[in-house]
Amino acid sequence: MYLKNWMKRWLWAILLCVLVLFICFLTLFFTNLNRNEKPENEYVINQIRLAVNELLLYIEDHYTNLEQNPNLRSSLQEMSNSEGIDITVVQLDGKVIFNSIEGDPSQFINLEEDLHYDLFTSQQQPGIIKIAFPIISQTNEQLGNAIFTIDKDVLLPVEQSSLSNFMILFISVLLCFLIMGLALYIVRKSKKELLLPLNRLKKNSEEIIKGNYEQNIEYSRADEIGELYAVFDQMRLEIQNLTIQRDEQEQNQKKLISSISHEVRTPLTTLKAYLDAISEGICPNMDSLMSYIQIMQTNTEKMSRLIDDLFIHTLKELGHIPVNLKEQYSKDVFTNILHPIHHYAQTTGIHFIEPKSIPNVLIRVDEHRLEQVLSNLMTNALKHTTKGDSITVSINIESQLLYINVIDTGNGMLPEDMPFIFERYFRGIQATGETAAKNEGAGLGLSICKHIMEAHNGSISFKSKQNVGTTFTLTLPII
Repeated sequence: MYLKNWMKRWLWAILLCVLVLFICFLTLFFTNLNRNEKPENEYVINQIRLAVNELLLYIEDHYTNLEQNPNLRSSLQEMSNSEGIDITVVQLDGKVIFNSIEGDPSQFINLEEDLHYDLFTSQQQPGIIKIAFPIISQTNEQLGNAIFTIDKDVLLPVEQSSLSNFMILFISVLLCFLIMGLALYIVRKSKKELLLPLNRLKKNSEEIIKGNYEQNIEYSRADEIGELYAVFDQMRLEIQNLTIQRDEQEQNQKKLISSISHEVRTPLTTLKAYLDAISEGICPNMDSLMSYIQIMQTNTEKMSRLIDDLFIHTLKELGHIPVNLKEQYSKDVFTNILHPIHHYAQTTGIHFIEPKSIPNVLIRVDEHRLEQVLSNLMTNALKHTTKGDSITVSINIESQLLYINVIDTGNGMLPEDMPFIFERYFRGIQATGETAAKNEGAGLGLSICKHIMEAHNGSISFKSKQNVGTTFTLTLPII
């Protein structure tokens, strides 16, 4: 279920609960209000009896002397004022012998109309209870009647109860609105700070699927959503970089194929031309024939190196260049490698200086792969040297490592090329002068050399200075 729909359902559920709660509060309020406004008669009569009991006892005790004794009348008047209850004392014939209400000249009352013993008939005026109690002598004879006029609000404080009920109702309504407001606030805040950022993130994801990696992904708050945005933007940049690398790789692959095709076509064309010349009998003597054969061998070696580089590159792309390490003595290994290199360097007019001595230590190497590395370094040295320059190979031991140095006195490297020479397809800016070897290569050689040396648990490094020369250093661990 979508979070948006889930929030809507829960919001309606909360509103329904608040409505039910509000109805319950209203029901309780009106029930309690009716109970306060219409108390039971028995309860009211008991309250009245308790309120007038002291007055009634005083009247019964002094009834016979009340009419004539001013002191008794004055005391009863004070008691009436103190209790807040008006008193009228009448005889059985209706004659009034005491009235606490000042300014009331009534001397007689109509017993049938003004004498009320029950609660219903006593409530003739709103808010006033006028009720009579018989005055009984000690011999249980009725002497007269005492009529008490009582303020109903004083006797039964209904207003105070009603005020409490209204306060409860107000608090209940306020609580309901507070819950509703809180629910709406949570929904709004969740929509603003959760749903909207997620929707923007969804749109950005759709743009990435379409290949648009340039859109800005911004979120200013430092919270969980902000962390999600940061990780998402990092992923976007990573995908963008991988896409750029893939595009560059595809472009380099195309360039590689084009370069290899061009590089192979040149020596093949040369081979075909010289073979045609030989077959047509153009060579006048054996010396010319041997010269042709030497040229064809040189071009064959060029094609062989290109094919080897391409093969190794393909194996590297597949994630595996076969390196079969065997324990061998270094002197035999490097003697076998350097001998053909020396012969080839002499044919180019470059002065080749072999190591004075080769340390004879036990190493674990793949002689064929190591020969590829040294041949590649020699080829690179020949590219950047001219007749009269020299290439020196030295081998020495230091700190349980075997160091092989290939030093040339050629053109050196341009400073801007140095950070990238071990990158695939990188060929740098070509020398403008005449070089001993015209093969520009495919830009794979040094990348393959680095991979092979790492497979030997060794390393390859260099230092170069323009117009001074370049030194490549190989290291191999000694067993």
